[in-house]
Amino acid sequence: MLSMALHLREQNLSLRDIAARLVITRGEKKGRHPSPATVLRMLRDHDDQAAAAAQAAS
Repeated sequence: MLSMALHLREQNLSLRDIAARLVITRGEKKGRHPSPATVLRMLRDHDDQAAAAAQAAS
C-alpha cells in the first residue's frame, strides 16, 4: 500500500484522492479504504525514515 501511495503522490494527487484509490489488504478493515489521515501518517513516517537513512549515510 505504501508503494502505491508514493506513486500516487508523485502524480500530485490529494490525500483524499490517494486514500480513495488505496484498499486495505489485511486485518479487520480488509477491503476498505484508509482515511486521508492514515495516508498522511504513512507518507510522513516514510519521509522521516528516508531522511534519517540519508543523514546516517552522510
